[in-house]
Amino acid sequence: MSAPYVPRVIATIDLGAIRHNLACVRERAAPARVMAAIKADAYGHGAVPVARALEATGVDALAVACIEEALALREAYLRAPIVLLEGVLSFAEAQLAVEQGVEVVVHSAWQLDLLQRLPAAAPLRLWFKLDTGMHRLGLPPHAAPALHAAVRSRPSWRFCGWMTHLACADEPDNPMTARQLEAFERALRELPGPRSIANSAGLLAWPQARADWVRPGLMLYGASPLPGKLGAELGLKPAMRLESLLIAVNELAAGETIGYGASYRCPRAMRVGVAAVGYADGLHRALPSGSPVLVRGRRVSLVGRVSMDMISLDLSEVPDARVGDTVQLWGPELPVEEIAARANTIPYELFCGLTRRVHFVYAD
Repeated sequence: MSAPYVPRVIATIDLGAIRHNLACVRERAAPARVMAAIKADAYGHGAVPVARALEATGVDALAVACIEEALALREAYLRAPIVLLEGVLSFAEAQLAVEQGVEVVVHSAWQLDLLQRLPAAAPLRLWFKLDTGMHRLGLPPHAAPALHAAVRSRPSWRFCGWMTHLACADEPDNPMTARQLEAFERALRELPGPRSIANSAGLLAWPQARADWVRPGLMLYGASPLPGKLGAELGLKPAMRLESLLIAVNELAAGETIGYGASYRCPRAMRVGVAAVGYADGLHRALPSGSPVLVRGRRVSLVGRVSMDMISLDLSEVPDARVGDTVQLWGPELPVEEIAARANTIPYELFCGLTRRVHFVYAD
C-alpha cells in the first residue's frame, strides 16, 4: 500500500469560521441585509465552497467583480442573488446578466446607454453607484434624479438600490467618511430605494454607514480591516490556516550565510530549517528576516530571502524540530495581520496572492 500523499503547502479553510463571521456581521449590522463580497475567489479562500457555506446560512446576496465570477457561481448551481460590482463591460455581458438573473451595478453613463439597448422586455436588475468622493467608479450625485427617472421609464427593469464606496472608512478620525455620507444622503434625500454604503471597515467603524445593505468582505474571512486591530479582537475567527513542512534541517557555523544574495549571516552556530514554500506559492517575497512562523507551535524567525520554492528558518528555539514537521505561515495562532505588516502590505494581498500550487482543504 502506497504512503499517503502530503502536499507541500496546504490552505485549510474553516467554513464554520466563515459562518461565525457572517453571524458577527448580522449582529453588528441588523436590521441591514448582507451582501457578502466573494470576489477574487472569495479573497483567495475559494468562491464556490465559501458561497455554498454562506448560501446555506441564508446570506441575502453575493457580490463579485466580473461576469466570469458570476457565471462560475451559477455553474456551481448557486441560486443566491449575485451582484456584479463593476457592472457589465459589453452588450454580450449585459445579455448574460439578464439570462443568469445577475444584478448589475451601473457606475458610468456609457453602461446605462448600453443597457438601454436591451430588448424592452428584458428583466434587468440593477443598482446605481454614486461617486461621493472616492473618485474611482460612480455616477455624479447630482445625476440621481435622472437615473431614477431612467429606471421608471423601463417597466421590465427592477431597481435594487443605490450604493457608494468609502475611501477612508478604516480611519475612524478621518473626516472624509462623514463628507461622503453627507453627500450620499443629500443626493438621495427625495428619492426612494435601498441604500448600500458600508464595507467591512465602514460596518465596524461607522455605524451611520450601515444603511439598508452592508457589503462585508475581509471580516467574513476573519481578518481585521482596521489598522492596529486583529480579527480576534473584533470577535472574528480566522478562516484560513496556511501551512507547509520542513524538508531539511542543517547545522551551520557562525559566519555562514544563507540563501540568495547571502543576505543573512549566522551570528552563532545555528540549526536552520528549510520549509517547502515560497513566492511561487504566494508567500510574499517582501517578508524580511525576523518574520515569524510557527514550528511545533512555537515561534521561529525567517532568515534570508524568501525564494521561489523555499524559506529558511532559525530553529534555535525549537531544538526538537525535525524534517516533516508542520510550519504554519499564518492562521488562528499566527495572525495574518501581523504577517502582512511585516511585508508592508495588507491581509487582502496575502490571501489573494495564493497560487494554484497551494492545496486547499475545506473543514467544518
